[in-house]
Amino acid sequence: MLILPACKPAIKQNAGLKYFDVKGFFKKESARLTKLNPLIVKSVYHNGVTESKKVHIDNWGTELDLFSGSDINRPAWKDSYNVIAEGNILMYKTRDTLLNTREILIKQVNGKVEYMLIYNHSKNPLYTNDEVLTYFPDSLYQINKIQSVRLLGTNKYQIKGFFNQR
Repeated sequence: MLILPACKPAIKQNAGLKYFDVKGFFKKESARLTKLNPLIVKSVYHNGVTESKKVHIDNWGTELDLFSGSDINRPAWKDSYNVIAEGNILMYKTRDTLLNTREILIKQVNGKVEYMLIYNHSKNPLYTNDEVLTYFPDSLYQINKIQSVRLLGTNKYQIKGFFNQR
């Protein structure tokens, strides 16, 4: 008896995405920035203490992980966001307050992302976490995070990366 494998049509990687491909966008940005290896003026703030230095980022995938982790294209979430499009602005706002990514605002001009703002919020009996992520390609990325942990208090973080304009 001869058994032949079933024929399956090729599945396109981005086929079926209902919303903007945040994860794919930041994967491409990570690869592009790794190739460019720009000098970054990076500032890290934690509870009132700031440190700044000029660096070349070794791993852009890790550096932009919070951004790519804000992907809203999981199949279970296909109807979980309201989409508002006005001119060059595209906004996704969650209908489900249990989802971490609450809002994404993207400005595109001629198909090119000019900036992206992401608001994430999570809460459970032990902690509350708020994140505002800002990305301007080749200009700035910023992560603002406030984390309140029961019994331990509140921590405020800010990471800013300015692309060095020589």
